[in-house]
Formats: sequence, C-alpha cells, structure tokens
Amino acid sequence: MSAINVNAAIPIIDLFAGPGGLGEGFAAFTHHGQAPFQVALSIEKDPIACATLSLRKYFRRFESAPPEFDAYFSGEISLSQLYAAYPTQAQYAQDTTWEAELGKEPAALVASRVRRAISDRRDWVLLGGPPCQAYSIAGRSRMRNNKDFAKDERHTLYREYLRIVADHEPAIFVMENVKGLLTSTHDGGRIVSKILDDLSSPGKDSENERKRSLHYRLYALDRRQAVLPWMEEGPSDGEEFLIKAESFGIPQNRHRIFIVGVRSDVAGRPRVLNPKPEISVESVLSDLPQIRSALSREEDSLNNWREAIADIQSQPWFVRMAKSDSSSIHDEMKATIKKMTKANLDIGARHKKHLAKPDKLASWYRSKASGITLHESRSHMRDDLHRYLFCACFAKIHGRSPKLRDFPKELFPTHRNITADSERNAFEDRFRVQLADQPATTITSHVSKDGHYYIHHDPMQCRSLTVREAARLQTFPDNYFFEGGRTEQYRQVGNAVPPLLAREIAGVVFDLLRQANHSGERLSAIG
Repeated sequence: MSAINVNAAIPIIDLFAGPGGLGEGFAAFTHHGQAPFQVALSIEKDPIACATLSLRKYFRRFESAPPEFDAYFSGEISLSQLYAAYPTQAQYAQDTTWEAELGKEPAALVASRVRRAISDRRDWVLLGGPPCQAYSIAGRSRMRNNKDFAKDERHTLYREYLRIVADHEPAIFVMENVKGLLTSTHDGGRIVSKILDDLSSPGKDSENERKRSLHYRLYALDRRQAVLPWMEEGPSDGEEFLIKAESFGIPQNRHRIFIVGVRSDVAGRPRVLNPKPEISVESVLSDLPQIRSALSREEDSLNNWREAIADIQSQPWFVRMAKSDSSSIHDEMKATIKKMTKANLDIGARHKKHLAKPDKLASWYRSKASGITLHESRSHMRDDLHRYLFCACFAKIHGRSPKLRDFPKELFPTHRNITADSERNAFEDRFRVQLADQPATTITSHVSKDGHYYIHHDPMQCRSLTVREAARLQTFPDNYFFEGGRTEQYRQVGNAVPPLLAREIAGVVFDLLRQANHSGERLSAIG
C-alpha cells in the first residue's frame, strides 16, 4: 500500500517529447517555492530535439546558471566543454533523456526504462501526444491521394502511449494533439472516438484480468466546454477537449486537444483552467532589439540592405500608389524607408544581454536568464523585402494582414499558381503579418520552411520572425536554447506545446494529486 506523496518529487514521463514544452511547464511549476514535479524520463526519436532536451535538463540542475552557460550560448565554448564543466549534472541530463522511436523499440526495453524512472511510485504522471502530422488538416490534404495514408503508422502511435498507460498505470496522464484529430477517420471510424474509448479502458485487450479492469476518467480543462468526464454522459465528439491557448494568456491563437485522464482509484476531479486576458504580439516582443534582415542571393551588408530598401522608391508600382486609394500605405512606406536608410541595424546575435523588459510575461521569459538567445534574422531576397515592407505597412494602416488581391501586381510572387484573377488564387494568404495588437497566428513547424507566414509587425525591421521571437510566442523562456541549425530550431519551436500553458495544466494536476492525498485515498501497489 502506498499513498500519493506530494512532498517528494512526482515523477514525470514525457513521451514524444520534442524539445520539451510540456515537460518544461511541469518542471517550472512551483508550490510554496518548491518544484513538485521532476521529469524522470523524456523519450524522443529526433536526435537534435534530444540534444535540446538534455541541455535544458542540465540547465535545470542549477539554482542559478553558472557562467559557462552564457559562454556556450554566445559560442565561446563547445557543448562538450559545457558538459565537462559539471559532469554529475551532465550525466543526470543524459540519463533522463532517451533517444528512441516508440513503436520501433522492443516493448520490454521501453517497459524497463519506464519502471526504472518511476521506481515503485503510484503518483507519477504521463505526458505527451503522438506525432500529429497524419492528424493535421494540412497533413491530410497532402496525403489525400496517397493509398498508404490509411496505413500511416502515425494514426496508431497513440497505441504506444496507451501501452504505457496500461502497463504502468500513471495516477494521471495528459495527452495533447492537434485539432485535426477531431475530424480525422481511420478504417471507417472517427479516430478521436477510438482514442477516447481506448484511453478510458487502456487494458481492455489484455490477457491480465486486473489490467482489463483498469479504468480512467477523462476530463476537459476549459470551463466553456463540457467538464464532466467522458463516458459518464454518453458518447462524445471530442470537441470538449479543445483548448484555445489565447484564452489562457498565451500570445498566439493555438487550438489543441488536451485530455486529462485520472485513474479510477484517485479521488477527486481536476479543476478547469482559469481564463486570462489575451496577450498581444507586441507586448511580448517589444523589448527585443530591432534587427534587420540579411540579404540572400547577393552580398549582404548594411549599405546593401539600405540600398535594397531605398530601391522601392524607384519602382513604378510604388510611384503609382501615391495617387491611388493606397496613398496612405505609400506614405507610411515612404516615412519608414527614410528611417530605415538611416538606421544602424545589425542582423542579431546568438546571444545578447537583456536591455529592457517585455510589457507582458517578463518574469516568465527572464527567469534565470541573463540575456536572450537565438535572436538572429534569416536572409531574404530583395523582392521579398519589398513585399514584407508593403505587408507590414498595410497591416499598420488597416489593422489586418493583406490578401494577395491587395498587392500591386508587380509584387506578386513568380509562381505558376499565382494568377491575375485574385479570386482564383490558391495563395491568397501567401504573406501574413503577425499583427501587433493581437495574439499571433499558430506557430507551426512551417515556420522552418519560409518566413512569408510569419512577417514581423514592425515595418522598420522588414523581415520574418527570428527563432527567439517564435519561441517567445510559444512562451519558451529566453534562456531555452534550441540545438541544431536554424531550420531545426524553428521546427522544434513550431512542434512544441507552449510551456506556460503546460505550467497551468501542471497546477491543475498538482491540485488534484494534493486533493486525493488529503482525502486519505490509498492507492494499491502495481500488480
């Protein structure tokens, strides 16, 4: 017999961990100054994301970051030198991060690693969600004509999650996935219905009678949705599990499914998340240093960048705008160009000291951080600089991002699917400005491919978002360093769960465990 013990660190197992957004939120949660959760094991197949996970766990072993971290962030020492400075802490970080692909690793090995991480605890928590590409609307669109879509293993990777629930019986699990899961089907049935049914009875197919009797109550976290556990009120379409991150203080419109499962012998039910005011893009990016885009396909320098910007004024479309209905945009662009050609902007840096505080979430972003990392612009073609400046000025004047029909024809991209008839364009939203006074659009892995969907709201900077800006909108702290090249860094950021939202969910989970503990509920040992 063992009771829930919230006085000892509660083990967390994080599956499909990515760069660690869910785990970071749980690790960052505190109660009376103490951190009750500890990520005992993260499992992730991508080696670069694993490198990010290990580095973050290493960082979290210190009350305050030693100077070697800043030296690494700024590129003065290598990662191996950083780890060599504190080998005990480094070993812990590496031992609790497992580069493995669930579904490919032997089940016995997975079970062994999980048992080792949770020991004999019954109050541990399972996090994670299967890779979401096959469930996403965009993913289904790309694979619509692919005969192998129905056989895509990503449809059934949730069964690996389910296996761990059934075999190791966490007190609580939190499963996250994309909104597209709600409308996705497989073998003629709705995937979400199958998943909910399986999660409520994860051991129903087991030969072990006790496992077959294992049940979980499933809860939603948004008070505006159904909050009663699924299966108590009949079939569900899954909509009640949808969380809109912007309603809970996250500076982006991100809609994801979060299912909280509570083992049947754990007393109580989770409270819902507390709604918070929306947070705008500008309020969390305003303190970051202004930087310019680098130039691609030509030599980059400040003078060449200034010349590329000034070149806009000689373009026929720009001259024509002065006497058109777009004259206000013309005037805004002209005033901005004047300032830009005098500005002494650089292209950013791998690490910079903090100069100011953001208007919102400053204590969260700057916790244990001496500066900001990965605030470096990527390179853009001259033509794209012209488009970006037009877009940012248009948004500043009209309060919305322009559609392709709003562009001068000369600014249309040279793409075979772009036509003169804007109503028939497949790329009406090819360029999207992140509006200053609103939450951002969803930060996805697509940010790694190009910047057209993530244009900075400040016309002076005339560029797409940096890795740090994307990470800010995802609520990663400023010292959360993403390993790999820039493309891999963007991809990790886009695929993550916002850590600040995860911290709110951690509070819900902790309160439930504490409630169960105070109720005197005793939990039987694992059989």
